[in-house]
Amino acid sequence: MRNRRLATVFLIAFIDLLGFSLILPLLPYYAAQYGASEAVIGLLVASYAVMQMIGGPFLGRLSDRYGRRRVLMVCVAGTLVGFLLLALADPLGRWLSSLVAPQTPGASVIAVLFFSRMLAGLTGGNLSVVQAYIADVTDERGRAQGLGLIGAAFGLGFIIGPAVGGLLSRWGYGVPAFAAAGLASLNLALIYAWLPESLTDAQGAQPQAARRAPFSLTALVDTLRRPYTGALLITRFLFSVAFSMFQTIFALYALRRFGLTAQSTGFVLTYVGVLVVLVQGYLVGQLTDRFRDDLLIALAVPVMAVALLGWAWAPSVAWLLVILIPIAASGGLLNTLIASTLTRAARPDEVGGLLGLVTALDSAARIVAPSLGGVLIQQLGTAGPGLFGAAVMAGVSVFVWRTIRNHPLALRMAREAKMPSRPYGASVE
Repeated sequence: MRNRRLATVFLIAFIDLLGFSLILPLLPYYAAQYGASEAVIGLLVASYAVMQMIGGPFLGRLSDRYGRRRVLMVCVAGTLVGFLLLALADPLGRWLSSLVAPQTPGASVIAVLFFSRMLAGLTGGNLSVVQAYIADVTDERGRAQGLGLIGAAFGLGFIIGPAVGGLLSRWGYGVPAFAAAGLASLNLALIYAWLPESLTDAQGAQPQAARRAPFSLTALVDTLRRPYTGALLITRFLFSVAFSMFQTIFALYALRRFGLTAQSTGFVLTYVGVLVVLVQGYLVGQLTDRFRDDLLIALAVPVMAVALLGWAWAPSVAWLLVILIPIAASGGLLNTLIASTLTRAARPDEVGGLLGLVTALDSAARIVAPSLGGVLIQQLGTAGPGLFGAAVMAGVSVFVWRTIRNHPLALRMAREAKMPSRPYGASVE
C-alpha cells in the first residue's frame, strides 16, 4: 500500500511540474507579443512566486487541519483554472478591452496574464502538500528517500517540459497552456481516483490531532522560535538565495562569460537537471542509510560554498561541466534533507504548515535572487553571483556547525530512526 501511494504521488508530482515547466520558458515571449516591456515581464514572472509565498504556508496549514487530499485537489484545481486563463488570455483580454479600454487591447491581455499567474501561484502549494503526504506515509528511515523521489519527479518534469513547450509553441503560445491545463485535469482525476487521504488512523478515521490543529499564523511563527527548526529554516532560506541565484542568473552568466547560445545553455541546464534527479532519486537514499542527516547537511553546505566559488572562476565550459556536479549534488542533498529533517522534528499536526513555510521561504528567495544576481553581474562581472553565493554558504557553514550539527534533537532522531516502531512526530523540540 505504501509503495502504491508513493508511486501515485511521484506521478502526480511529475505531471504537476511537467505542466508548470511547459509554459514557464514561454511567458516572456507570450507577454512580449502584446507589448510588455522587460520590467513588466520580470514582474509577470515574479508574480507567481510572490503569490506562492503568501499562499504556501496557509495551504500547508489547511492540509494539517482538513487533510492532504482535499487541499491538494484545491491546489490542482486552481492550477487548472490558471492555465485555462493563460491559454485564453487573448480572447478574454480583447473582450475586457472592448468593455473598458478599446484603445489598449494589449494591456488587457497582459492583465489577464498577470491574473492567471497570480491565481496559479496562490493555489500553488502542491509541493508542500505533496511533501507532507510523503511524511505521513513513510517512516523515519524512508522519509528522506521518499522526499528525494519527489524531488526527482520534479526534476524530470523540468527536463522534459521546456522542450515539449517549445515544440508546441510553434502553433501559438496558447497551445502549451492548453496542454498544461490538460495535464492539470489528468492530475485532478488521479488524485480523486487513486490517492487516499494520508491523515487517517488504523480504522480509517482522521486523527484527533489533525482535527484539532489550530489554523493560525502564530503557530507557524512559533516554529522559528524553536532552536532546531528555526536553525533549519534559516539555513534553508540562505541556501535557497544562493542556489536560486545560480539557477535564475545562469543563462545570463553563460552568455556573458562563454558566449553560449540559448540552445547550448538549455543543454547545460538539462545536464544539471539530470544530475539533480540522480542525486535525489538515488544518492539521497544511499547516504541517509549510512549517515545522520545533521552530518550530511553540515557536509553539503561547505561543498556548495566551494563549488560556487569554482563556478565563479570557471575558465572554460569543460571546467563548468565538472564543477556543476558538486553544485547539483550538494543542492539536491540540502533540498531534500532539510525538508526531511523538519518533518521529523515537527508534530504531525504542523507538518503541512511547516513545509508550506519552506515553500514561502523558497519563493522569497526566488524573488530576491534574480534581481540581486543581475546587479552583481553588472557591478562585479560574471564572477559576482558565484562569489556572493560562496560567501553566503561559507557563513551558513559556520552557522550549521554551531546550531545543527550534533544538536541533541538531531542525535535523538538518529537513535529513534533505528527503531522500527517509532511513533511519527515524537521528536518535537
